Amino acid sequence: MTRLRVVVPLAAVLLAGCAAGPTPAGTPVPPVATVPSADAALPSPSGIDLIFLNMMAAHTEQTLEIVRSTRDRIADQELRTLVAAIGATETDELATMRAWLAAGAGPDPRRHDHSGHGVSATDLARLREATGAEVDAVLREVLAEHQQAAADLARAQLAAGTDERVRDLARRIEQSRTAQVPLITGTPAALD
Repeated sequence: MTRLRVVVPLAAVLLAGCAAGPTPAGTPVPPVATVPSADAALPSPSGIDLIFLNMMAAHTEQTLEIVRSTRDRIADQELRTLVAAIGATETDELATMRAWLAAGAGPDPRRHDHSGHGVSATDLARLREATGAEVDAVLREVLAEHQQAAADLARAQLAAGTDERVRDLARRIEQSRTAQVPLITGTPAALD
């Protein structure tokens, strides 16, 4: 239910006023050859691109909070390794997004409030208070839903965004978060 609260309003915001339709399901998305540089400003980000960057930066900050609150308490070694990789990747992505936001539009006084559709305060409290094997179980549940929401947000940006560098970032986010969910939950990925 939480995921629908994230996806429906997000899709409406990102798709509002856009001429391009969504990418058809099953359409292969080519891999991005290079990682966008955080040092270079975006040439002309649209409002939709800036909205995405603000929303994804807030989402990523919350992911990093999840990582920090659990990394030393995870029992499953594979999950611990995955969470460390998520933390490293998303730290780099956040630096890129912050640099683009600062260079492209200056600091946004309407910084995105992620509290209404991110991980709830209750879920964060559950993660902080979990002990023993409970940590892994709660982390798998909360992080999988959170990463799926990131993939959904990125997918909406791919359909609506105008700046190719932001779309490339969204493509990488969509691919990585989609691939992470089955790894987090321990569910085998579906074969295409």
